Amino acid sequence: MKFSTFHLFHRFEGETAAEVYGHHLRLIELAEELGFDGVRIAEHHFRDYGTVPSSLGLLAHLAGRTERLRLGTGIVVLPLHHPVHVAELAAQVDVLSGGRLDLGVGRGYQGYEFDGFGVDLAEARARFDEALDTVLALWSGKPVHRTGAFGSVAPGLEEGVELVPCPVQLPHPPVHVAAVSPETVERYAARGLPILADPAAPFRKVAAAAEAWRTTAAAHGHDAGAAELVVARSVHVAPTVQRARADLDRFEAAFDRSRIFNERSAPIDRGTGATAQGFEYWQHRYLKGGEVGNDFRWEQLEVAGDPERVVAQIRMLGEMGFDHLLCDFGSTRRMATDEAAGLLRLFAREVIPAFR
Repeated sequence: MKFSTFHLFHRFEGETAAEVYGHHLRLIELAEELGFDGVRIAEHHFRDYGTVPSSLGLLAHLAGRTERLRLGTGIVVLPLHHPVHVAELAAQVDVLSGGRLDLGVGRGYQGYEFDGFGVDLAEARARFDEALDTVLALWSGKPVHRTGAFGSVAPGLEEGVELVPCPVQLPHPPVHVAAVSPETVERYAARGLPILADPAAPFRKVAAAAEAWRTTAAAHGHDAGAAELVVARSVHVAPTVQRARADLDRFEAAFDRSRIFNERSAPIDRGTGATAQGFEYWQHRYLKGGEVGNDFRWEQLEVAGDPERVVAQIRMLGEMGFDHLLCDFGSTRRMATDEAAGLLRLFAREVIPAFR
C-alpha cells in the first residue's frame, strides 16, 4: 500500500490565501520527511472550498521544494481547460520533478464552476473524453492534428504539432480517472485507465468500484492485476479509539458542512434547475447538505481510530483491490499547523510501517 497526502487548500473564515498556502506547504514538506509516497493537490475555482485554481502550477512550485515525493493532481478538471495547455503543463512538471508526476483527471461536477467558465455541465463527459484523448496523443511525442467537437489541435497545420517538452516518464506519466459510479468505472476500465475512488463514497461503494474495474479491465484484455487503483479517504489517527472518536465529534460540531455541500457544489443544470445530464448517480448527494451521522462516518466512510483500527481499515481497502491510499488529514477541519503535523507524524510512526 502506498500513501499520499491530499490537500484541498480550503480557506476558513478569517484566513488569508497566503496563510492557507503556508499551512499546506509546510505539511507537504513534512510528508516528504516522514516517508509518505506522494502528494495530491485539488483544483477548484471561485470559492473558498479550495483555493488552488491551477494544481499543475502549484506542483511546478513543489518540484523545486521536494526531492522524492510523487507529485499528483487530485484532480485536473479537464472540461474546464484546453487539453494542449494541460499536456504542456503536465509535461513541464514531469521534467522539472525528474519524472515524479501522477496525473489525476476527472470531468468535474460543481455546476457553479462550470457556469463561471461558461461551460455546459451536461457536456462534461464528452469534453472530458475528447480532452483526455488529446492529452495522451500529445504525450506520445508524435505529431498531432485533431479536429474535435469542443476544440482542435493544429486545425490549419496539416503536419500537426509535436509537444515540447515531452514527459520524462515513458510511455507517459501515470493517469488516474476520478470515478466511483458504475458507468464511469466500467467506461475507463475498458480502456485500462485506473481509477481514483471518491472520498465521499462509503466503503461498500468503493469496494464495488474496485471489483468492477478489475473485472471489466480483465475482460478487455488489460493486466488488471498490475494496475494501481487509488482510493481517497478522510483519515484521522489518535493514540486511543476514544480520543479519535472524540476528535471527530469535535471537528463535526465546529464545521458547517453546508459551506461545502450546497447548490454551488451540486451538479445542477442552471437552465433546467435539475441534475445535469450524466450526473444522475449523484443527484441527491449535494442538495441534502452532505449531512451524515457521526456513526455512519465512523463505520462506513472514514479511516479513523487508534493505530490498530486504522491499520485494519487500510488492510480492508487493500483486500478490496486498492493499492494506494490518498489520505485527507482534515482538509475541511480547522486545525492548527502544529496539530496537523502531529497527526502526520503519528500516522507515519504507527501506521505506515505496518505496510512496509
